[in-house]
Amino acid sequence: MSVLTQSPGWQALQAHHKTIARVQMRDLFAQEPNRFERFSLQVGDILLDYSKNRITTKTRSLLLDLAREADLPDWIEHMVGGERINTTEGRAALHIALRNRSNRLIAVDGQDVMPAVNAVLSRMQAFSETVRSGAWAGYAQGRITDIVNIGIGGSHLGPEMVCEALKPYGSAELSVHFVSNVDGAQIAQTLQRLNPASTLFIITSKTFTTQETLANARTARSWFLENGGDMASLAQHFVAVTNNKDAAAAFGIDPQRTFEIWDWVGGRYSLWSAVGLPIALAVGFERFTELLDGAHSMDEHFRTAPLHENMPVLMGLLGLWYGSFFGAETLAVLPYDQTLHRFPAFLQQLDMESNGKRVTRDGEAVDYATAPVVWGEPGTNGQHAFFQALHQGGKLIPADFIAAAESHYPIDRHHDMLLANFFAQTEALMRGKTAAEVRAELQAGGLSGDALERLLPHKLFPGNQPTNSILLRKLDPGTLGALIALYEHKIFVQGMIWRINSFDQWGVELGKQLATVILAELETPDPVSSHDSSTNGLINAVKEMRDGS
Repeated sequence: MSVLTQSPGWQALQAHHKTIARVQMRDLFAQEPNRFERFSLQVGDILLDYSKNRITTKTRSLLLDLAREADLPDWIEHMVGGERINTTEGRAALHIALRNRSNRLIAVDGQDVMPAVNAVLSRMQAFSETVRSGAWAGYAQGRITDIVNIGIGGSHLGPEMVCEALKPYGSAELSVHFVSNVDGAQIAQTLQRLNPASTLFIITSKTFTTQETLANARTARSWFLENGGDMASLAQHFVAVTNNKDAAAAFGIDPQRTFEIWDWVGGRYSLWSAVGLPIALAVGFERFTELLDGAHSMDEHFRTAPLHENMPVLMGLLGLWYGSFFGAETLAVLPYDQTLHRFPAFLQQLDMESNGKRVTRDGEAVDYATAPVVWGEPGTNGQHAFFQALHQGGKLIPADFIAAAESHYPIDRHHDMLLANFFAQTEALMRGKTAAEVRAELQAGGLSGDALERLLPHKLFPGNQPTNSILLRKLDPGTLGALIALYEHKIFVQGMIWRINSFDQWGVELGKQLATVILAELETPDPVSSHDSSTNGLINAVKEMRDGS
């Protein structure tokens, strides 16, 4: 057994789980008329209702004891204080500095990072305003109409998700496109719709060595040069976000058009930095700062609120409760808002890359589940796809439901229909439908005898499926910033209790290393025999298929 699983807090929760696992939530609601008031919390314009969870006040108390036992308050201070909590890379994890709107001193190795952060923000503001106003001209002296962000992982998922979520704030004169996949189809299909004279490319790579990003960047540069542009005008159409200015300059990007990112900014936490340049271009720098403001408000809540009233802490503990004690393997994220359709994909990286770890910070193998498999789709679409498995599939699938009280598109009854489904699904997942209720319903419909008995088991709903309901006043830049920060801190809470490093990602390296070797092998005509028989067979099959064409 590990240090964590032998701890008093963990042992107490294991014992408590044996009791609570048999409890039905519909019974808890019957016994506690004020359950919503007891298990809900509002921070700014975000309301969290966590009453539809398989918990009691004792459960919450025991989970909070585990958090204290793991020294969570100290870990929060270590992070916000700029300590090198990313131990395997020897780095701080200071994404909060990027949105530190109070401008309080945040130091790394004794040096305040805020002057550098503010300097980059000022450059982003000047550049985005110049482009959006039309003052930034392409080589044909016309305004920029299209932005193409080329990046991958955190250099892509965060900015794309935010640009989609904030489309109501976008400009009709400027379209933003995202290219991440090294599959040539994506870059080719994107470029074929664009005019090089009015297109601006943002190449985002912290090291400026990311294989997929550079392949797409070179293709974009070749397209630009072959369709009217030249090297002299490249500076008007290519900018970089990187920590490697020399490599960007060698590519042909003017150093004056390179925006800095620091090694204490993890990729999946980087949309708040210059990586967010496409966001500032898409919705304007004023809206970008509102996004930062919202995140900062959640940072301050996380930093200062007591654990029992701390929204990220409570969400983190609930996720740990289901993953580590109930054996839940997944988390469904279900935004009842079409503009948040990329939010589940963003959270996949944020959660699974952060906490998908097999060893503790001390290098010892864990003997408990860590990151869940995160998945999801916009809500009403999911109801007609995979909700069947949530209701009757037999697996415990915790789910986060997210909706806004006000819509940007108040068309007829659409938003009320959306919210009606949002509320109905969480109630149905909690309550289920008993045999007595099904029998009464079928009898009222005129069914009886053997026909009723045959149909009855198919219409039973076990219920007792846990959900969180996250209700926003309106999906605007501020609430979106706070929502993203909520999940960032929730994941941090879980990582610290699980005793893992949430800020490295060594698991992505092996595949990259092998791909470099195989790429060279694919470009030769000779058969390959240096791998296992499956990999050899597949590589050689590709060579044969190409020869046969």
